[in-house]
Amino acid sequence: MTQINQRCAVLGKPIAHSLSPVLHMAAYRALGLDDWSYGRHEVGEDDLDGFLRGLDPSWRGLSLTMPLKKTIQPYGTPADYWADQLKVANTAVFDWSKPGSQEGLPHIDLYNTDVPGIIYAIQHACDVTQRQTLLDHAATAAVIGNGNTAESALSAICAMFGASDATDRNATVIARHPGRNTDIAGIVAAQGDGGIGYAETHLDHAADVLAGSDIVVSTIPGRAADGIAEAIMDDTAFTPRGVLLDVVYDPRPSALIVAWRSKGGIAIGGEEMLLYQAILQVKLMTGKQGERRLQGGDAVATLEPPMRKALEEVL
Repeated sequence: MTQINQRCAVLGKPIAHSLSPVLHMAAYRALGLDDWSYGRHEVGEDDLDGFLRGLDPSWRGLSLTMPLKKTIQPYGTPADYWADQLKVANTAVFDWSKPGSQEGLPHIDLYNTDVPGIIYAIQHACDVTQRQTLLDHAATAAVIGNGNTAESALSAICAMFGASDATDRNATVIARHPGRNTDIAGIVAAQGDGGIGYAETHLDHAADVLAGSDIVVSTIPGRAADGIAEAIMDDTAFTPRGVLLDVVYDPRPSALIVAWRSKGGIAIGGEEMLLYQAILQVKLMTGKQGERRLQGGDAVATLEPPMRKALEEVL
């Protein structure tokens, strides 16, 4: 039996549903990292401090899901643009050779791979459907929901708008309680270089906004978007022109994805975002050990096939 010398895991509450172990273990096998393991631990906000203080130097990194993406902030240092700007991190990487910001803990670098994961997922969907021009000229976008994941989605949209040749760009947040997240408008102002219009509206008006959007990201959980899906199905004139990413993957496909596709639109589930953000996490957590085994240093090209296969086998 191979001795486990390097450990990583995903933390959250609830966590039993997480597919992260499937993805990360597939990556370790592809990289030949036989002494690496990746597990899952149910850890809430009140449990995080005790969990971190119980780790030893065999631990290399953590994936963080709800409700820990902001709770982790006092324990680490933002190490990429998105973690710094949003103060939301889904990835923690340990450096036991340096002291951390909290006594008794190692240095912890914090990253947000959700944002590039969203970008990769949407770009891949447009590539395989030969709709890359959709992103080249993207001018309108919508985000359903206004929580932490919506903040990452808006950041991804701002980045994609930055690569678009459109001059009049607009983003709309659609939520049950518009205006509740007072930080969300500032994301567009800070990252949109002043050239992106911003608005918020209620879920009741979702169908009207979505039909005219080039990029749509739904960030609300489970069946919370079923009402929007029903409105789309009932609207005989609804014709989506853009690509939809629904970040949930249970149920799969979601009612929103089914409705979008039935009207002729491109729609992908949260498993695509999960895949790409996990690829980036693997690269960060395995560090030099992983880099030596990546062909040409391209983590996506090397890891996507085995990780996608593993994901498809369990879904």
